[in-house]
Amino acid sequence: MLAALVNHPHWFWLTLGGLLLIAEMLGTSGYLLWSGIAALTVGLVRWALPFSWETQGVLFALLTLAAAFLWYRWLAHRQQRQPDMHLNQRAQQMRGVSLTLSEGLVNGLGHVRIGDGSWRVQAESDLPAGTRVVVTGVEGVTLRIVPQEAPR
Repeated sequence: MLAALVNHPHWFWLTLGGLLLIAEMLGTSGYLLWSGIAALTVGLVRWALPFSWETQGVLFALLTLAAAFLWYRWLAHRQQRQPDMHLNQRAQQMRGVSLTLSEGLVNGLGHVRIGDGSWRVQAESDLPAGTRVVVTGVEGVTLRIVPQEAPR
């Protein structure tokens, strides 16, 4: 068995790559993916070109590091392009929404209807019904609002 491995090292790398990819599918969240791809690449390159075990090991390490670094860079770039997600956080999704008050605010507090729900709102001062407001923040279940500036 060891003699076959020494005579055909590409099988070692292809087997290692396959095992790493199988382990990745069991749920390691991407940690073994790039090592598995690097091992498969070393196996394919070794199949075509003869070079020493030391060179194969160095190539495997460099490919793993390069792939992981490129993956990290791609993820960082991808996350910069995506807006801040507030999935299942309805109150957080309200920031920046323009509303019209159906009832006046008393002591800076009141309620506003959004869709099929009623939300508690708070402003710095009393506002009459019909005032256009913008949601600026959320404190618990209370939407912080300010009067919307009139368009010029």
